[in-house]
Amino acid sequence: MRVFVTGATGFIGSRVVPELIAAGHSVLGLTRSEAGAAALTAAGAQPHRGDIYDLESIRSGAAQADAVIHLAFNHDFSKFQENCETDRRVIETLGATVRPGQPLLVTSGTGMGSAQPGQLITENDPPLSSKIVARAASEEAALAAASRGVRVGIVRLPQVHDTVKQGLVTYAIQIARAKGVAAYIGEGRNRWPAAHVTDVAHLYRLALEKAADRAIWHAVAEEGVPVRTMAEAIGRGLNIPAVSITPEEAPAYFGWLASFAGWDIAASSAQTRAQLGWNPAGPNLITDLNHMDYTPL
Repeated sequence: MRVFVTGATGFIGSRVVPELIAAGHSVLGLTRSEAGAAALTAAGAQPHRGDIYDLESIRSGAAQADAVIHLAFNHDFSKFQENCETDRRVIETLGATVRPGQPLLVTSGTGMGSAQPGQLITENDPPLSSKIVARAASEEAALAAASRGVRVGIVRLPQVHDTVKQGLVTYAIQIARAKGVAAYIGEGRNRWPAAHVTDVAHLYRLALEKAADRAIWHAVAEEGVPVRTMAEAIGRGLNIPAVSITPEEAPAYFGWLASFAGWDIAASSAQTRAQLGWNPAGPNLITDLNHMDYTPL
């Protein structure tokens, strides 16, 4: 297949592109820079200039492809709600451009599943409303496209990691370095799921090749890593103490991350593994945190 990939030079996209090419697909990769275009060309992909704010570039890229993997997202969390609405518009544009029956994979987060508190979030859990969590706008737009005949798949991501980046944990490391302590809320028993970036890239390919209508896939290798365990690993890496703080103290310590720091969002990938034959084998989150370079950039 000829696959249009947004976010093709990003943390996950730069692993998805060679995964697709190695499997015999051709890639048209969205990029906004000369450096990105050069990286895509070197990887064997065709660059397509544009970005998520240029909907015509999104439309023209999708129109040239047999399938779409949408990975791009603005991670400036000071404008989180605005960025989520931008993602809604991008997915609406893709959904209106992709022909009926063609695969469209979009990206969401495991925390968007509406499980009961304390229960594992599963692929069967419908998304929360974007009125509750702004990021759910992506799944709302995807499901609307599915209602028009597009073969939509939603990949819900956990904390995707290697020894350089670890999803939201990366921001927790930056805060801990600035504050001089690695904090967690209360007993720190709340859990975040995780997966190594190479395993996640492999899942995107499998989900594309085995595209199913209105499918939800969980890219989860570890169902739930306790936040306290993460904080303790960060503390060791930075040589600072890991400490408990109260929910009332969380906003002053975490800033915008306080909205997520107390979430208990453990998630299952049992159905994804069974249906896609996905068997994650990369290092776990704590292993990567224990082996990363904590020297500030």
